[in-house]
Amino acid sequence: MFDSLRERLDSIFDGLRGKGKLTEDDVNSALREVRRALLEADVDYKIVKSFVSSVRERAVGQEVLESITPAQQVIAIVYEQLISLMGDKVVPLTISPKPPTICLMVGLQGSGKTTSTVKLAKKLSRGHKPLVVACDLRRPAAVEQLRVLADQAKVDFYGPSEGISDPLSVVRGSLGYATQNLIDVILLDTAGRLHIDEELMEELQMIREITSPHEILLVVDSMTGQEAVKVASSFHERLSLTGVVLSKLDGDARGGAALAIKASTGIAIKFAGVGEGIDALEAFDAKRMAQRILGMGDVAGLAEKVQQIANQDDVDKLAKSFKKQRLTMNDLLLQFDQIEKMGPLDKVLDMIPGAGKMKGLKNAELDPKRIKQTKAIILSMTDQERKNPQIIKGSRRKRIAEGSGTSVQLVNQLLKQHGQMNQLWKKIGKGKNRKGFKFPGNLF
Repeated sequence: MFDSLRERLDSIFDGLRGKGKLTEDDVNSALREVRRALLEADVDYKIVKSFVSSVRERAVGQEVLESITPAQQVIAIVYEQLISLMGDKVVPLTISPKPPTICLMVGLQGSGKTTSTVKLAKKLSRGHKPLVVACDLRRPAAVEQLRVLADQAKVDFYGPSEGISDPLSVVRGSLGYATQNLIDVILLDTAGRLHIDEELMEELQMIREITSPHEILLVVDSMTGQEAVKVASSFHERLSLTGVVLSKLDGDARGGAALAIKASTGIAIKFAGVGEGIDALEAFDAKRMAQRILGMGDVAGLAEKVQQIANQDDVDKLAKSFKKQRLTMNDLLLQFDQIEKMGPLDKVLDMIPGAGKMKGLKNAELDPKRIKQTKAIILSMTDQERKNPQIIKGSRRKRIAEGSGTSVQLVNQLLKQHGQMNQLWKKIGKGKNRKGFKFPGNLF
């Protein structure tokens, strides 16, 4: 997410940090690079021009140029302007005091609308009873796709009866189903097109008239860049959107859509898809997004992920190991299970402040296959070997390698890295300084 933009901005700010005092020329030179970085991120040039102008106006003031830490002052200004650009406040989903709350999900074909609908339903299922409704009766297999995803997410599904081809009939039927089954949130997965046309808009307008939705959310593919802004403007003109859901923000998105939609259309971004998993949907928070863009991490987001996967039994097990100042292979296996639940490792590391510059993390091999191999090696050990890895010698290492489908070399690497982690575990347990400890990045 924003990898290229973050690297560019980091390089620009590193140049400023190396100067004890900034001149106006220093600021202007840096802002030219910021402008270029934003344009490469596919942000509309008008938005870029306004953004850079606002930063320059504040950055060339005497309080910055004569500040003891001028570079940090400039970074703080860029941070605040990014927040202003993307939206100062988190805009929550509107929940009707009189159920059901109806969310009309719209978007072009291929934008990730169906997946985002289920992700939102899954997120809402923690405090509500949502229903996803298949209103896309044109795209082949669209109904079945929604049914399968709803089953994975364990949320209610409503689709057309055999022979029904009118989406309005499905919508009316879903309202009755919701009343009978105490559903309090209905998410309508509507049809999409490869492009905006009159037929599509008329169908969506009729659904809106029948349901009077509390939310009309446009799902936009983050990778479409400036085109996303044009799509949002067109849908907003006809439907009066209440919010935007950015999909595929975890992919190769350059970030233009996230940075420009709010400023260009005035429509708040309410959610962002940050992974392929059903749980990979976040409430959009401009402050946290700006922190990630500037490499400040996202401690709050990381804490939320940890809280979601936390299991008290697992916590107790690790607490016991911590007291004993000894990390077993079973503890390591437990940690890998939790890491996998948190999502892609590179995205998790993005949430750790300064992780990109930490020795051992910057060039770590963040390969999910490596985690699976490591887990397979541990699972091939006997219970005694997991508790006392010191007993694993030549013949045992060969047996474990064969049992896990790996190599003796990988087994040796794991045992060495486990030893390194145990040293750190003991130092933390004794409260000693961890200076000089190198992170065993090859585990990943």
